[in-house]
Amino acid sequence: MGSQNTANVLNNRQPRERRPRLLELRRDIPARIYWAAGVGFIALFLIGWVLLTGSGMVKPIFLPSPWAVAGELARQVREGILWQDMGASLYRIMAGWLLSTLLALPIGILMGSFRFFEGLFEPFIDLVRYMPAVAFVPLTILWLGVGDSQKFLILFIGTFFQEVLMIMDNVKTVPRELIQTSYTLGLNKWEVLRDVVLRSALPGIWDTFRITLGWCWTYLVVAELVAANVGLGYRIMRAQRFLQTESIILGILVIGALGLATDVLFKLAYRRMFTWVERQA
Repeated sequence: MGSQNTANVLNNRQPRERRPRLLELRRDIPARIYWAAGVGFIALFLIGWVLLTGSGMVKPIFLPSPWAVAGELARQVREGILWQDMGASLYRIMAGWLLSTLLALPIGILMGSFRFFEGLFEPFIDLVRYMPAVAFVPLTILWLGVGDSQKFLILFIGTFFQEVLMIMDNVKTVPRELIQTSYTLGLNKWEVLRDVVLRSALPGIWDTFRITLGWCWTYLVVAELVAANVGLGYRIMRAQRFLQTESIILGILVIGALGLATDVLFKLAYRRMFTWVERQA
């Protein structure tokens, strides 16, 4: 009798139904479910947009319909405006981000590897990274004028000071035991830095590149705020002056789509370059 009661208690404590597999922590799910979830959420967003604008609850000047935005897209494509703006903005984004990365990479590696360089650079970087990039617009105009160089500098200011600290943290994730073991194998300081630390931190550094390029896109409108006559950010600011809401939303969507495209390219490159990391995940 006692054994039967014990068995009943244990049965009652057992969960009656297992959690759905797709809600388990860090558990892989079928690719079709993964993509269906993302596409379905976007579809729900578009349906809500259509219903909200089609019902007349919101005036078109505040939120135009998807059809109005699509019409503006067709017009800009037909007149060549969109391609011109995209080309100018892509050029500025890549130049500003590359300038930031070329400086942030060696400085971040030194800061993550040597406490001297961390103490040398981090106080100044911590100070500047809290300053809004838009506040530097008047100064950059005084220093560089209103050409593309000024826009490169705004994108650099908005990206570099965060990127260098993230690279420093990527380097610090390399286990100290791995470095000590490398010394016992006869490697000198610079060989350990090049062949052990840098290679071990490279997957995280590549992910930092992807994230900071996304940040760079968010500063595009700020960079094209003054004295620009072409670019997606310029088109948004111009549309604001004339209350062309469909052009504003189109510019925002195009910037988001281009940013997503660069993000996907970095992710695909990550999977090809760091296959061992993907297998360990």
